[in-house]
Amino acid sequence: MALQDIRILVAIDFGTTYSGFAYVHKENPENIETNHTWPGREGGFKTPTALLYDETYTEVTSWGDLALEEELDYDSDEICSRPVEMFKLHISDLTQDQKPWLPSQLNYEKAIKDYLTRMHILIKETLEKRWPGIEFPQQVGFVLTIPAEWPHHTTGIMRRCAYNAGLLTTLDSNNLEFTTEPEAAALYCLNVVKEHNLCPGDTFLVADCGGGTVDITSRKLLQDNRLSEITERVGDLCGSTFVDKEFLRWLGYKVGFDALEKLKSNNYKQMQHFIQHFFCLLVKFKFKGDPTKFKTIRLILHKYCPDLPQYVLGKYKQEMEEAGWIVRIDFDSVKEMFNPVVNRIIQLIKDQLKNTNEQCSAMFLVGGFSESPYLLNRVREAFMDQVPIIAVPALPIAAVVRGAVTYGLNAEIVHERVLKWTYGIEVCRSWVAGKDKKKRRTPDGFIFHFHPLAQRRTKVEVDKKFSGDFYPVRANQTRAVFKVYYTAKNSGIFCDDPGMRLLGTLYINIPDIHLGRNRPIEFSLTFAKIEIKVTAKNKRTDHMIIYYYCNGATTDKKNSLASCNTGYSK
Repeated sequence: MALQDIRILVAIDFGTTYSGFAYVHKENPENIETNHTWPGREGGFKTPTALLYDETYTEVTSWGDLALEEELDYDSDEICSRPVEMFKLHISDLTQDQKPWLPSQLNYEKAIKDYLTRMHILIKETLEKRWPGIEFPQQVGFVLTIPAEWPHHTTGIMRRCAYNAGLLTTLDSNNLEFTTEPEAAALYCLNVVKEHNLCPGDTFLVADCGGGTVDITSRKLLQDNRLSEITERVGDLCGSTFVDKEFLRWLGYKVGFDALEKLKSNNYKQMQHFIQHFFCLLVKFKFKGDPTKFKTIRLILHKYCPDLPQYVLGKYKQEMEEAGWIVRIDFDSVKEMFNPVVNRIIQLIKDQLKNTNEQCSAMFLVGGFSESPYLLNRVREAFMDQVPIIAVPALPIAAVVRGAVTYGLNAEIVHERVLKWTYGIEVCRSWVAGKDKKKRRTPDGFIFHFHPLAQRRTKVEVDKKFSGDFYPVRANQTRAVFKVYYTAKNSGIFCDDPGMRLLGTLYINIPDIHLGRNRPIEFSLTFAKIEIKVTAKNKRTDHMIIYYYCNGATTDKKNSLASCNTGYSK
């Protein structure tokens, strides 16, 4: 992103359960502001990633806090649609049965576009209050945060949604960049390491504990206030909302799981109101894990969930009537709700520290879940002998979005990263009888296979190049085609192996057929800031084709990737 072309930088943290944005004027880069004014709510740095549509799920009627309608009218007979939440997970690699509910009339791209459209309107209003006359979006640069585990093609989906939401004037606009959520969180913590006397050469771990996901990354502090990633970042679906699910699971044993399912289907908003206003405020946010200071909590179902009793049947109804529809939540029960989730986070941190092979000087917990006293106590208890400093910095819930602003202001602050994927190309060689499967043989006696160029978990400096020389398969070949693949595995055999994904296809002309196969082509992958530079160079003519896979957009339309069956060999 060229800062000289823009005046305002806006970072958007589009989260699984909550979202937010921060902004800064490039003339005053130290004054980063985090938005805290939302429809229906004042004072919070985030708003729910939730949408409420009309009955046909075509038009958005409200979003954020208003979509969940915290103040419910229990006597209203108005028929409303069910709020749409956690639709971001539909862009991930989860299996279909693991993805959250979406109405049949709505696809996830439209939901993302609709949410970003509402965000766009609020961002525009906010910026115009601060700086009247700003040309929106022409003079505004955007940074969108994405999960580290998302495959490359998903940035293209997010770019398309941002464009359709009106944040960009063209689909391939340079006014949009992406950074990963754990990297943004680490950049935020870069601002607080000096408070803990960390020096260049020291390493620190950042655990971004959000509502849906938890991401762990380890970084080394370098000279000139720059960062290096020292091992592969990890993450999992074990955020705070999974504690909510454990609470509902516990309650299901009291009132029956069928009753909860009927409440969810028939009055979803009441269930959400029940979780947020009872469980989160009175139980989850206050739990410290100290049995001497815990008082048993009385859950009066008629008060917090008045529609639930009508769905409770059989033995559950008899037991509830005898108890006066009051459920008592003791210390051990709450602990059992937290522990499956907290234990998973602790295991992620353990694995990260083990893979780092360096002394960790400090650990910072950020994200909304980081403010849980119980989580902090458990983490300190588990790692106090390994890590001398375990802290929650100021404004942890805004860490990702403020760190994304830092990235947008100076992307060079990140010196090196660890590759999350293995990258390579499809090459071919002669098929060998008795060694290769017959079904892999081409009609002219070749076999295509995966040739790795850059391996997962490799530490890569910005602009590091991985290359090799390749030759035409046939003496009369006039064009070579390079199909670039990536996989989460350390390597691969064939390009149609499970988990193998096509990044793109580049072709280059190779004249001088009188030279036969002796026409070398240097092919390289260069890992820049976020984009990947793909280059093919004819070493005899110096003719070069360059393609940037950048933020989900083709940055060189003239050299757009194409498909071809012509092969080449190592």
